Amino acid sequence: MAHVLVTRRLPFPALDRLAAVHDIDVWPERLPAPPEELRRRAAAAEGILSLLSDRIDEPLMAAAPKLRAISNYAVGYDNIDLAAAAARGIPVGNTPDVLTDATADLAFALLLAVARKLPQAQQDVRDGQWVTWEPAHPLGQEVHGSTIGIIGFGRIGRAVARRAEGFDMTVLHSGTSTSPDLPLPELLAQSDFVSIHAPLTAATRHLIDAAALARMKPTAILINTARGPLVDQRALIEALYQGTIAGAGLDVTDPEPLPADDPLLEAPNLIVVPHIGSATHTARGRMADMAVENLLAGLAGAPMPHQVITQ
Repeated sequence: MAHVLVTRRLPFPALDRLAAVHDIDVWPERLPAPPEELRRRAAAAEGILSLLSDRIDEPLMAAAPKLRAISNYAVGYDNIDLAAAAARGIPVGNTPDVLTDATADLAFALLLAVARKLPQAQQDVRDGQWVTWEPAHPLGQEVHGSTIGIIGFGRIGRAVARRAEGFDMTVLHSGTSTSPDLPLPELLAQSDFVSIHAPLTAATRHLIDAAALARMKPTAILINTARGPLVDQRALIEALYQGTIAGAGLDVTDPEPLPADDPLLEAPNLIVVPHIGSATHTARGRMADMAVENLLAGLAGAPMPHQVITQ
Protein backbone atom coordinates (compact mmCIF):
# COMPACT_ATOMS: atom_id res chain seq x y z
CA MET A 1 0.00 0.00 0.00
CA ALA A 2 1.42 3.36 -1.09
CA HIS A 3 0.79 6.81 0.31
CA VAL A 4 -0.89 9.00 -2.31
CA LEU A 5 -1.52 12.73 -2.28
CA VAL A 6 -4.69 13.80 -4.09
CA THR A 7 -4.59 17.57 -4.48
CA ARG A 8 -8.36 18.11 -4.65
CA ARG A 9 -11.49 16.19 -3.75
CA LEU A 10 -12.93 14.44 -6.82
CA PRO A 11 -16.64 13.54 -6.54
CA PHE A 12 -16.32 10.47 -8.72
CA PRO A 13 -16.25 6.70 -7.99
CA ALA A 14 -12.74 6.40 -9.41
CA LEU A 15 -11.29 7.87 -6.22
CA ASP A 16 -12.86 5.03 -4.24
CA ARG A 17 -10.90 2.56 -6.39
CA LEU A 18 -7.69 4.34 -5.46
CA ALA A 19 -8.58 4.46 -1.76
CA ALA A 20 -9.36 0.73 -1.78
CA VAL A 21 -5.74 -0.19 -2.47
CA HIS A 22 -3.70 2.80 -1.29
CA ASP A 23 -3.60 5.25 1.61
CA ILE A 24 -4.82 8.58 0.23
CA ASP A 25 -4.40 12.10 1.59
CA VAL A 26 -6.99 14.38 -0.05
CA TRP A 27 -6.62 18.15 0.17
CA PRO A 28 -10.11 19.12 1.38
CA GLU A 29 -10.34 22.79 0.46
CA ARG A 30 -11.97 24.38 -2.58
CA LEU A 31 -8.85 26.42 -3.41
CA PRO A 32 -5.52 24.73 -4.25
CA ALA A 33 -3.11 24.08 -1.42
CA PRO A 34 -0.50 26.83 -0.98
CA PRO A 35 2.88 25.78 -2.41
CA GLU A 36 4.48 25.29 0.99
CA GLU A 37 1.57 23.15 2.18
CA LEU A 38 1.63 21.15 -1.04
CA ARG A 39 5.34 20.43 -0.54
CA ARG A 40 4.76 19.46 3.08
CA ARG A 41 2.03 16.99 2.16
CA ALA A 42 4.04 15.63 -0.76
CA ALA A 43 7.04 14.84 1.45
CA ALA A 44 5.76 11.34 2.30
CA ALA A 45 3.92 10.73 -0.97
CA GLU A 46 4.77 7.89 -3.33
CA GLY A 47 2.13 9.03 -5.81
CA ILE A 48 0.48 12.36 -6.61
CA LEU A 49 -2.84 12.90 -8.37
CA SER A 50 -2.65 16.57 -9.33
CA LEU A 51 -4.79 19.19 -11.01
CA LEU A 52 -3.68 21.70 -13.64
CA SER A 53 -3.73 24.40 -10.96
CA ASP A 54 -1.07 22.58 -8.90
CA ARG A 55 2.56 23.36 -9.67
CA ILE A 56 4.47 20.08 -9.49
CA ASP A 57 7.97 21.50 -9.90
CA GLU A 58 11.54 20.52 -9.13
CA PRO A 59 11.51 21.86 -5.53
CA LEU A 60 8.40 19.83 -4.76
CA MET A 61 9.92 16.67 -6.23
CA ALA A 62 13.13 17.28 -4.30
CA ALA A 63 11.05 17.47 -1.13
CA ALA A 64 9.33 14.15 -1.97
CA PRO A 65 12.11 11.51 -2.04
CA LYS A 66 9.64 8.61 -2.17
CA LEU A 67 7.70 9.96 -5.15
CA ARG A 68 7.47 7.45 -8.02
CA ALA A 69 4.32 8.33 -10.00
CA ILE A 70 2.48 11.53 -10.98
CA SER A 71 -0.93 11.54 -12.62
CA ASN A 72 -2.41 14.83 -13.84
CA TYR A 73 -6.20 15.22 -13.88
CA ALA A 74 -5.99 17.18 -17.13
CA VAL A 75 -5.16 16.88 -20.79
CA GLY A 76 -2.43 19.49 -20.45
CA TYR A 77 0.59 19.05 -18.21
CA ASP A 78 2.38 22.41 -18.33
CA ASN A 79 1.99 22.56 -14.54
CA ILE A 80 4.49 19.69 -14.20
CA ASP A 81 8.24 19.99 -14.63
CA LEU A 82 8.71 17.07 -17.01
CA ALA A 83 12.49 17.42 -17.09
CA ALA A 84 12.69 17.13 -13.31
CA ALA A 85 10.38 14.10 -13.35
CA ALA A 86 12.39 12.41 -16.11
CA ALA A 87 15.63 13.01 -14.25
CA ARG A 88 14.15 11.17 -11.27
CA GLY A 89 12.62 8.37 -13.35
CA ILE A 90 9.11 9.40 -12.32
CA PRO A 91 6.44 8.59 -14.93
CA VAL A 92 3.84 11.29 -15.59
CA GLY A 93 0.35 10.57 -16.89
CA ASN A 94 -2.44 12.75 -18.26
CA THR A 95 -6.00 12.32 -19.57
CA PRO A 96 -5.90 12.88 -23.35
CA ASP A 97 -8.82 12.87 -25.80
CA VAL A 98 -11.50 12.69 -23.13
CA LEU A 99 -12.65 16.31 -23.29
CA THR A 100 -12.66 16.82 -27.05
CA ASP A 101 -16.42 16.84 -27.57
CA ALA A 102 -17.23 18.64 -24.34
CA THR A 103 -14.84 21.48 -25.19
CA ALA A 104 -16.04 21.67 -28.80
CA ASP A 105 -19.62 21.90 -27.52
CA LEU A 106 -18.67 24.78 -25.24
CA ALA A 107 -16.80 26.61 -28.00
CA PHE A 108 -19.91 26.48 -30.13
CA ALA A 109 -22.12 27.45 -27.20
CA LEU A 110 -19.99 30.56 -26.64
CA LEU A 111 -20.04 31.33 -30.36
CA LEU A 112 -23.84 31.18 -30.48
CA ALA A 113 -24.32 33.07 -27.22
CA VAL A 114 -22.07 35.97 -28.23
CA ALA A 115 -23.40 36.06 -31.80
CA ARG A 116 -27.04 36.21 -30.70
CA LYS A 117 -26.36 38.42 -27.64
CA LEU A 118 -28.03 35.97 -25.29
CA PRO A 119 -26.71 37.48 -22.02
CA GLN A 120 -28.02 40.91 -23.03
CA ALA A 121 -31.37 39.46 -24.08
CA GLN A 122 -31.75 37.53 -20.82
CA GLN A 123 -30.84 40.60 -18.78
CA ASP A 124 -33.45 42.64 -20.64
CA VAL A 125 -36.11 40.14 -19.55
CA ARG A 126 -34.93 40.24 -15.92
CA ASP A 127 -34.78 44.05 -15.94
CA GLY A 128 -38.32 44.44 -17.28
CA GLN A 129 -37.10 45.75 -20.64
CA TRP A 130 -39.09 43.16 -22.63
CA VAL A 131 -41.93 45.56 -23.29
CA THR A 132 -42.96 44.30 -26.73
CA TRP A 133 -41.64 42.55 -29.82
CA GLU A 134 -39.18 44.95 -31.42
CA PRO A 135 -37.83 44.73 -34.98
CA ALA A 136 -34.34 45.99 -34.11
CA HIS A 137 -33.61 44.88 -30.55
CA PRO A 138 -31.38 43.09 -29.85
CA LEU A 139 -29.93 42.20 -33.24
CA GLY A 140 -27.08 39.69 -33.38
CA GLN A 141 -24.89 38.02 -35.96
CA GLU A 142 -26.09 35.31 -38.35
CA VAL A 143 -24.25 32.05 -37.70
CA HIS A 144 -25.76 29.88 -40.41
CA GLY A 145 -23.85 30.19 -43.67
CA SER A 146 -21.05 32.31 -42.18
CA THR A 147 -17.30 31.60 -42.16
CA ILE A 148 -15.42 30.21 -39.18
CA GLY A 149 -11.66 30.28 -38.89
CA ILE A 150 -10.20 27.61 -36.60
CA ILE A 151 -6.71 28.23 -35.22
CA GLY A 152 -5.21 24.87 -34.26
CA PHE A 153 -6.71 22.00 -36.20
CA GLY A 154 -6.15 19.17 -33.77
CA ARG A 155 -8.81 16.96 -32.20
CA ILE A 156 -10.84 19.81 -30.69
CA GLY A 157 -10.44 22.06 -33.70
CA ARG A 158 -11.69 19.30 -35.99
CA ALA A 159 -14.61 18.62 -33.65
CA VAL A 160 -15.60 22.30 -33.85
CA ALA A 161 -15.38 22.07 -37.64
CA ARG A 162 -17.83 19.15 -37.65
CA ARG A 163 -20.29 21.20 -35.63
CA ALA A 164 -19.83 24.17 -37.97
CA GLU A 165 -20.71 22.00 -40.96
CA GLY A 166 -24.14 21.47 -39.42
CA PHE A 167 -24.67 25.24 -39.68
CA ASP A 168 -23.52 25.25 -43.33
CA MET A 169 -20.52 27.34 -42.33
CA THR A 170 -17.43 27.68 -44.48
CA VAL A 171 -14.55 26.28 -42.44
CA LEU A 172 -11.05 27.76 -42.67
CA HIS A 173 -8.25 26.39 -40.56
CA SER A 174 -4.67 27.09 -39.68
CA GLY A 175 -2.55 24.34 -38.19
CA THR A 176 0.88 25.12 -36.80
CA SER A 177 3.22 27.97 -37.55
CA THR A 178 5.40 25.57 -39.53
CA SER A 179 2.70 24.01 -41.69
CA PRO A 180 -0.44 26.17 -41.72
CA ASP A 181 -3.35 25.13 -43.90
CA LEU A 182 -4.14 28.82 -44.36
CA PRO A 183 -1.83 31.63 -43.30
CA LEU A 184 -3.10 33.19 -40.10
CA PRO A 185 -3.47 36.74 -41.49
CA GLU A 186 -5.71 35.44 -44.27
CA LEU A 187 -7.77 33.34 -41.87
CA LEU A 188 -8.32 36.35 -39.60
CA ALA A 189 -9.30 38.61 -42.47
CA GLN A 190 -11.80 36.19 -44.01
CA SER A 191 -13.53 34.79 -40.91
CA ASP A 192 -16.78 35.89 -39.31
CA PHE A 193 -15.88 33.81 -36.25
CA VAL A 194 -12.38 32.87 -35.04
CA SER A 195 -12.09 29.95 -32.63
CA ILE A 196 -8.74 29.23 -30.96
CA HIS A 197 -7.62 25.65 -30.24
CA ALA A 198 -3.83 25.95 -30.40
CA PRO A 199 -1.42 24.82 -27.70
CA LEU A 200 0.32 27.41 -25.55
CA THR A 201 4.03 27.65 -26.35
CA ALA A 202 6.61 30.40 -26.36
CA ALA A 203 5.78 30.92 -30.03
CA THR A 204 2.01 31.11 -29.57
CA ARG A 205 1.86 33.35 -26.47
CA HIS A 206 -0.16 36.44 -27.45
CA LEU A 207 -0.75 34.91 -30.86
CA ILE A 208 -3.85 37.10 -30.95
CA ASP A 209 -2.42 40.54 -30.28
CA ALA A 210 -3.42 44.04 -31.38
CA ALA A 211 -2.15 43.45 -34.91
CA ALA A 212 -4.06 40.17 -35.23
CA LEU A 213 -7.25 41.73 -33.92
CA ALA A 214 -6.89 44.60 -36.38
CA ARG A 215 -6.88 42.08 -39.23
CA MET A 216 -10.29 40.73 -38.21
CA LYS A 217 -13.57 42.04 -39.55
CA PRO A 218 -15.32 44.64 -37.35
CA THR A 219 -18.28 42.23 -37.32
CA ALA A 220 -16.15 39.24 -36.29
CA ILE A 221 -16.31 37.37 -32.98
CA LEU A 222 -13.35 35.75 -31.20
CA ILE A 223 -13.72 32.52 -29.19
CA ASN A 224 -10.98 31.08 -26.96
CA THR A 225 -11.36 27.73 -25.19
CA ALA A 226 -7.66 26.81 -25.38
CA ARG A 227 -5.33 28.79 -23.09
CA GLY A 228 -5.70 32.34 -21.81
CA PRO A 229 -2.23 33.66 -22.71
CA LEU A 230 -2.84 32.92 -26.40
CA VAL A 231 -4.73 36.24 -26.38
CA ASP A 232 -3.29 39.59 -25.37
CA GLN A 233 -6.11 40.63 -23.05
CA ARG A 234 -5.17 44.32 -22.99
CA ALA A 235 -5.36 44.38 -26.77
CA LEU A 236 -8.68 42.51 -26.63
CA ILE A 237 -10.16 45.05 -24.18
CA GLU A 238 -9.16 47.89 -26.49
CA ALA A 239 -10.51 46.07 -29.56
CA LEU A 240 -13.89 45.51 -27.90
CA TYR A 241 -14.22 49.11 -26.72
CA GLN A 242 -13.15 50.52 -30.08
CA GLY A 243 -15.31 48.17 -32.12
CA THR A 244 -12.31 46.61 -33.88
CA ILE A 245 -14.20 43.32 -33.46
CA ALA A 246 -17.84 42.74 -32.54
CA GLY A 247 -17.44 40.50 -29.52
CA ALA A 248 -15.62 37.67 -27.77
CA GLY A 249 -16.35 34.53 -25.75
CA LEU A 250 -13.66 33.22 -23.38
CA ASP A 251 -13.47 30.03 -21.35
CA VAL A 252 -9.85 30.75 -20.45
CA THR A 253 -8.13 33.91 -19.22
CA ASP A 254 -4.76 35.18 -18.06
CA PRO A 255 -4.54 34.86 -15.12
CA GLU A 256 -6.89 32.20 -13.87
CA PRO A 257 -8.99 32.76 -11.92
CA LEU A 258 -9.66 36.24 -13.27
CA PRO A 259 -10.06 38.80 -10.45
CA ALA A 260 -13.61 40.09 -10.15
CA ASP A 261 -12.36 43.66 -10.66
CA ASP A 262 -10.32 42.89 -13.76
CA PRO A 263 -10.99 45.52 -16.46
CA LEU A 264 -11.60 42.77 -19.01
CA LEU A 265 -14.95 42.07 -17.35
CA GLU A 266 -16.13 45.60 -18.08
CA ALA A 267 -15.53 45.27 -21.82
CA PRO A 268 -18.63 45.27 -24.05
CA ASN A 269 -19.99 42.28 -25.98
CA LEU A 270 -17.97 39.80 -23.96
CA ILE A 271 -18.81 36.51 -22.27
CA VAL A 272 -16.33 34.98 -19.80
CA VAL A 273 -16.92 31.60 -18.17
CA PRO A 274 -14.62 29.93 -15.60
CA HIS A 275 -12.68 27.32 -17.61
CA ILE A 276 -15.57 24.87 -17.94
CA GLY A 277 -14.67 23.31 -21.29
CA SER A 278 -14.59 19.80 -19.81
CA ALA A 279 -17.32 20.41 -17.23
CA THR A 280 -19.75 17.63 -18.07
CA HIS A 281 -20.51 14.61 -15.91
CA THR A 282 -19.25 12.32 -18.65
CA ALA A 283 -15.99 14.10 -19.41
CA ARG A 284 -14.95 14.83 -15.83
CA GLY A 285 -15.88 11.33 -14.68
CA ARG A 286 -13.82 9.76 -17.46
CA MET A 287 -10.92 12.05 -16.59
CA ALA A 288 -11.03 10.74 -13.02
CA ASP A 289 -11.05 7.15 -14.28
CA MET A 290 -8.03 7.77 -16.50
CA ALA A 291 -6.10 9.66 -13.82
CA VAL A 292 -6.62 6.85 -11.30
CA GLU A 293 -5.75 4.18 -13.88
CA ASN A 294 -2.50 6.01 -14.61
CA LEU A 295 -1.61 6.26 -10.95
CA LEU A 296 -2.45 2.64 -10.14
CA ALA A 297 -0.26 1.46 -13.00
CA GLY A 298 2.61 3.77 -12.12
CA LEU A 299 2.62 2.70 -8.49
CA ALA A 300 2.59 -0.94 -9.59
CA GLY A 301 5.66 -0.37 -11.72
CA ALA A 302 3.72 -0.86 -14.96
CA PRO A 303 3.50 1.57 -17.92
CA MET A 304 0.73 4.09 -17.45
CA PRO A 305 -2.12 3.75 -19.99
CA HIS A 306 -1.70 7.44 -20.81
CA GLN A 307 1.90 8.30 -20.11
CA VAL A 308 3.54 11.58 -21.01
CA ILE A 309 7.13 10.57 -20.24
CA THR A 310 8.69 7.17 -19.67
CA GLN A 311 10.64 5.97 -16.69
